[in-house]
Amino acid sequence: MLSLETHNLSHRFSSGQDVLRNINLAVEQRSIYGFLGPNGAGKTTTLRLILGLLKRQEGSISVFGKPFDKNRIDILRRVGSLIESPSLYGHLSAKENLTIFQKIYQCPAANIPHVLGLVGLGDTGRKKASQFSLGMKQRLSIALALLPAPELLILDEPTNGLDPNGIIEMRELLKTMNREQGITILISSHLLAEIEKLVTHLGIIHQGEVIFQGTLDALKHKQQQTLHIVLEAGDPHAAMRLLLDDGMEALYTDGGIRLPAMTKTEIAAMNRKLVSAGVEVYAIRPVKNDLESIFIDLVNP
Repeated sequence: MLSLETHNLSHRFSSGQDVLRNINLAVEQRSIYGFLGPNGAGKTTTLRLILGLLKRQEGSISVFGKPFDKNRIDILRRVGSLIESPSLYGHLSAKENLTIFQKIYQCPAANIPHVLGLVGLGDTGRKKASQFSLGMKQRLSIALALLPAPELLILDEPTNGLDPNGIIEMRELLKTMNREQGITILISSHLLAEIEKLVTHLGIIHQGEVIFQGTLDALKHKQQQTLHIVLEAGDPHAAMRLLLDDGMEALYTDGGIRLPAMTKTEIAAMNRKLVSAGVEVYAIRPVKNDLESIFIDLVNP
């Protein structure tokens, strides 16, 4: 069952420039869906359209199996979001900040201690939000999004500005909410190594178009051909001539010469040939089939 689905979602600026073209997202219930793309690819615009923050121009949006346009209020009561950091009241405590929003959301007051405990702010007492660390403020922002007990949580770059410990804490918090609360999470991010540790599904957007959608395992299986090795040589031009003469597919990169994946025996034979020809070999290293490598290959074919 899908928590969120878009069909041929497209959007243009007033100048007529295309921002999104035929975006078809399918976010499965209880999944953690990573929405990835370079800056300017269209991630935030897509999320704003999904939440009704931008007027839809073309295509359709369904949330919980219902058309968004016809069920906007009911749907938004079941959705939590953090697109930009909300304006926290610095002179108020975490509980007092949530109390204000609880009245706006018209949700039970009992939700306040629950979400504070969920995000690890249950013991902050009367400490003012202005005295919180950046990580604590981000967790309070997540608490605001969780206050109405949403079934779907939409987060745009929630780890922006966090230090490594804060990023790890945020990752564990989201995984816990998904596992223990059953909340479906749609998260956009540019931190590929971090997303790889978090998501179950992902969509990759580039220049306003989705170029992949599916599970993380499916992407890695699909991109097995991206496995390669990088060679660093004292005379890369001479190395390139020898490799090309051998019929090998060799390409210059910033880090050296990129070659297709080889067996250990093939690597040893190549190394012997280069050295015997007087080419100094500094390094031969495999490049793992991680999300960052796959992402770079997809957006830079």
